[in-house]
Amino acid sequence: MKLHGFPISNYYNMVKMVLLEKGMDFEEVVTKPSQEPDYLKISPMGKVPCLETEQGFLTETSVIIDYLEELGIGPSFYPSDVFERAKVREFMRYLELYVELPARRLYGDAFFNRPANDELKQEVRKSLERGFKAIAVILQEGPYVCGAQLTYADIYYYFTMSVVARLTKISLAWDSYNELPGLRTRMELLAQRDSIVRILADQRATS
Repeated sequence: MKLHGFPISNYYNMVKMVLLEKGMDFEEVVTKPSQEPDYLKISPMGKVPCLETEQGFLTETSVIIDYLEELGIGPSFYPSDVFERAKVREFMRYLELYVELPARRLYGDAFFNRPANDELKQEVRKSLERGFKAIAVILQEGPYVCGAQLTYADIYYYFTMSVVARLTKISLAWDSYNELPGLRTRMELLAQRDSIVRILADQRATS
């Protein structure tokens, strides 16, 4: 398999972590989001990540992760219980819709030197405050976000919150690490995993 994308992308790194955690063989192909016709043939929205398999190409992070899960290679990061598995997917969706998506409105301001006005900043902060409150409700007891075991929700959590926390500090002068119970502790725990150590090293090597 070939994973198309680049080391700064949080969604690319989510898929990369899954591949590493499952011990799967893959090749990385450095690819930026593009609207070039040739790339649109394999990633119709021009986004990364894109996974190249023997059967064809797959896009959208959650779809790729479920595909890798269903291959049955390596450990599973979904609980065996149907309801608990749904809770993991719920957590992932909350992060996508109510944290990452509103934060994305300030990516230009935080990372690409495209200043945002105060009105937009306040709108984003209010949206994030609501998102954080919702996440806090569905957080479970345990070292990981859905309990005692590492799940795909933790992978989403780490790579979403690492970007969002940087963004809120840069654009909003707001330490959002204080908004979620145990966030710092969970991030530190996850950062010790070999997969994340490698991903962060690869990021530094390309920056």
